Amino acid sequence: MELTSARVDSWSWSVRLFKTRSMATTACRAGHVKVNGDKAKAAQALHIGDEVRVRSDGFDRVLIVSRLVVKRVGAVVAAECYVDTTPPPPPREEVALVPMRDRGAGRPTKRERREIDELRGHVNE
Repeated sequence: MELTSARVDSWSWSVRLFKTRSMATTACRAGHVKVNGDKAKAAQALHIGDEVRVRSDGFDRVLIVSRLVVKRVGAVVAAECYVDTTPPPPPREEVALVPMRDRGAGRPTKRERREIDELRGHVNE
């Protein structure tokens, strides 16, 4: 029996975009999943040929649905269920570095705060 549609949360969990179905549902509620450019609700119907954008780790994965599944499948079968059109990630040099303080170092001093603001590009007036 061939499926004509599937729920967005069920399909994204089935093709291993999320570890659990509840994580897929939560991502839909938070607006991290888009179908054809619009924010998707968890129960939205997904059809073959739809474009799915999933935001994770600060980057979007762009997938074109090529097969519908509602049960979790193996990694090899899951890879056949979509066409990954995600653009390559930017080079490491272009990704902004976030300054991190050592755990337990306490609050930054005024001097350290100014240095952090300078790194982030904030202008103090």
